[in-house]
Amino acid sequence: MKLRTLLAAALAALATPAVAEPAVPDYAQLQYWSVVEGLPQGVVAAKAQLPVDVFWIHPTTTRSQTDFNHDPLDPAVLKWTEESAVQRQASAFSACCRIFAPRYRAATTKSLMDPANRDKAFALAYADVERAFDWYLAHQNKGRPFIIAGHSQGGAHTASLLEKRIRGTKLQRRMVAAYVIGINLMEGDLTPRLGGIPFCNSPAQTGCFVQWNAVLAGSDTGPTLAAYAKAFADQNGGKAGGQPLCVNPVTFAKARPLSLSAEAKGAVSGDPGFGPMQALRAGAVAAECRDGLLTAWPAPGLGLKPLPGGSMHYHDVGLFWADISANAVQRAKAWLQKNRASR
Repeated sequence: MKLRTLLAAALAALATPAVAEPAVPDYAQLQYWSVVEGLPQGVVAAKAQLPVDVFWIHPTTTRSQTDFNHDPLDPAVLKWTEESAVQRQASAFSACCRIFAPRYRAATTKSLMDPANRDKAFALAYADVERAFDWYLAHQNKGRPFIIAGHSQGGAHTASLLEKRIRGTKLQRRMVAAYVIGINLMEGDLTPRLGGIPFCNSPAQTGCFVQWNAVLAGSDTGPTLAAYAKAFADQNGGKAGGQPLCVNPVTFAKARPLSLSAEAKGAVSGDPGFGPMQALRAGAVAAECRDGLLTAWPAPGLGLKPLPGGSMHYHDVGLFWADISANAVQRAKAWLQKNRASR
């Protein structure tokens, strides 16, 4: 019996080989930070940025079928992360602020589809993000106000930073806002998880957070909403979470869930990919928060393809690039004015 047990264990090990974790990033080294560049045609970064920083967390950028967490310095991973995610998304904040975007051991699509390893992979990725944030605070922040922002997996890590490092601390006073984009925070997350950090109701409000998930108009949103509700219930002992949180990223006002195409300041044309960003197009997207999801009507000329089910997940930022840019400036100025007046 002992021999059989040993043989079975050996065969199991061969069938499921151990995956080595990538090296732990040292955030004192510049190679573990992204450089934000590649602005769309006709867009020039502000010469005199406001004295505010942005800590940006990129989304999942590896479709690996062998690793649970990617090596952030792997050339193929790095190219996609920089040219697609960072250039197309983090650059939206370049008009307001210095941007600090860590390269981290993000969970891969393999781990996202593997319930047995998903939580461990996300925990490893978040540990990197938190260490990068702490290094930034200790060595670069120097008491400046800051914005935290991220998309998809990066949005999930942004929410975790709010919960574990910001909420109820002195840092909360310096947080201009948080942009938690492309995940499924629910009304039930407002308390107790994020208690004390309100959802933003107006475009100039500070110390709050925003969220949206874009779907193509005409899509059947029932399965998505059901999946969000189930995920919240599974994580909260069966408790109902209410609707997903949503703000229209054109109006950034809870009282104005609908925006017309003419109001949109500028969307990025073309699907995410390699090379420089394509030109911005103003007046090309109508949007409305419906049942907690952001229904979008993009102009056909933008050339944006939805994911199965009508999800516009890849375009959560690009659809509203110039609107996000303007709003970040607006909130940063509002924070600076308010806090200068109180001193």
